[in-house]
Amino acid sequence: MFKQLFFEDVKIGINLPVLKKKVSSQQLVMYAGASGDYYQIHYDQDYAKSNDLPGIIIHGALKNAFLGQLITDWIGDNGDLLELSVQYRGMDVPEDELTVTGIVTDIKIDSSKNNTIYCDIWIQNSSGKKSTLGKAIVSLPYKVITK
Repeated sequence: MFKQLFFEDVKIGINLPVLKKKVSSQQLVMYAGASGDYYQIHYDQDYAKSNDLPGIIIHGALKNAFLGQLITDWIGDNGDLLELSVQYRGMDVPEDELTVTGIVTDIKIDSSKNNTIYCDIWIQNSSGKKSTLGKAIVSLPYKVITK
């Protein structure tokens, strides 16, 4: 968890922190049990290969959760995640080091001084390929200035 982020701390173009993930086959089995997604491509090597996959692959929903973790850790307990969307563009395999990160792309303030921060987020594998792309919209608290 990161310290509380405030609206005044964010500028267009800043990079989000980097979250590293290295999923084990055991984690995939545990995730299958927690999510109810028992599709064999996530735990049965022979079945996955018989379906023209390189081997077992990471659940898409688990990668979505990693992107959600990135954003919620970054905005802190008092930030609000307003929207999270994800597109799966490639498969990731266990034991590969994944990099989860993003960038602030836009900031808007409405007449009520409500703020909205737009981010592009992604997961990149160890070869540098972005396998999972997403967008997040967040709102952050303002710093309280006391005199």
